This record gives sequence, C-alpha cells and structure tokens, in this order.
Amino acid sequence: MFAAIDLAQIGLWILYISIPILVIYFIYLLLTKAFNYMGFSSFEAIIIVFVSIIFYYDIIIMGVSISNIYLFTYNNWIIGLNVGGALIPILLSIYLTLKNKIKLKMILIGIILVSIISFLVTRVDVNRGIVSVFPYFLLPAISASIISIILLRKSFRKAAPLAYISGTIGVLVGADFFHLHELLSYPINTPINANIGGANVFDMIYITGILAVILDGILMFRQRSKEGID
Repeated sequence: MFAAIDLAQIGLWILYISIPILVIYFIYLLLTKAFNYMGFSSFEAIIIVFVSIIFYYDIIIMGVSISNIYLFTYNNWIIGLNVGGALIPILLSIYLTLKNKIKLKMILIGIILVSIISFLVTRVDVNRGIVSVFPYFLLPAISASIISIILLRKSFRKAAPLAYISGTIGVLVGADFFHLHELLSYPINTPINANIGGANVFDMIYITGILAVILDGILMFRQRSKEGID
C-alpha cells in the first residue's frame, strides 16, 4: 500500500516536472521554426529571443537605463522606447527587408492594414498600459499572415519575413503610437514611465510576429515545399 502511494506521488512529481518542460520545448520549437522560416539559424533565433527578453526588463547601469531609451516627457508621462520590445523588432524588420529585397509598397500595405487592426483591438488602461483581450489580440497575427500571403503568395521566402515585419511594426504603430495621444491626455500627479514596446505590448508584438510566420508556414505548405523549405 505504501509502495503504491509512493509510486503515485512519484508519478505526480514526474508529471508536474514534465508538463513545464514539454511546454518550454514546444515554445522553443515554435520560435526556432518561425525564425528558420525567416532565414535565421536556431542558434541565432535563441540569441535574438534571449536578448529581447533580457532588454525587456529595466536594466540600470550607473543610474542609467539601458533597456529603455528616453524620448520625451509630457504631463508627468516619461515616454521611452523599449529595446527588447521595440528597437530589436525594428532592426530585425529593417534587416529582413534589405536581405529579402521586399518592395517598400508591400511593406507599407502590410504595416498600414495591421496597424489599423491593432488599434481597433487595443485600448488604454492607465494602470496597465495598452491592453487587449483574447481572442482579439490574435487578430493582428492572423491578418499579418493573410496579408503577406495575398501580396507574396508566389514566394514563401519573402512572405514569411513580410508577415513578421507587418505584424510586429503594425502592432507597434497601431497599439502604441496610435494610442499615445490618448495615454498622454490622462492627468497624473506623479511621474510614470510609459515605454513604447514595453509592458503588455511586448507580449503582443512577439506573439504576433511569431504566430504570423508560423501561420504562413502552415498555409503556404505547397509553396514552401516547392522552394525546398522544411
């Protein structure tokens, strides 16, 4: 009886340990696969994601934050640019644009459409920043994927990067920039930091970028196979 109880407890412990490991491994597979589709190696994908997450948090060295770039102050709102949630996705988008020689017209169409959708599914919360609720926060990713497929259906190598670019930049513009004036209109008595690409938008940016690329990989299976991409 005691042996049975012990075995049951051991089984539960193994289950409790296994589930988080399996979840982490699944997330790892999704992230690396998405970045593989965009032309990055698995190692490069891990570095990009790791650095982004590290710089999401407020790292202060000698009294200066290296995670948030100060932009301006207005009505006690201290506005900055988060390195992990804004600067790195912007730099990645520029790199992908130049590397894949994607036409500027295609990028602008994607960003504008995703920006509008991102604006419509988000709202300002003074205490939490820019927020969105399930399932509406998935709409920018779905729209970024569909738009990229429509615009570049004959080239998966270009459609996947376009899905990432229009998804991440579209969320930055639609969720953060378009709502910025509304946030600044709220009167506050004490200074508060509000970082573009930070807080809840950080999650939305990365979910949108990765999910949009994965959806492209699924929906463009035939085209991906023709181009020899696993």
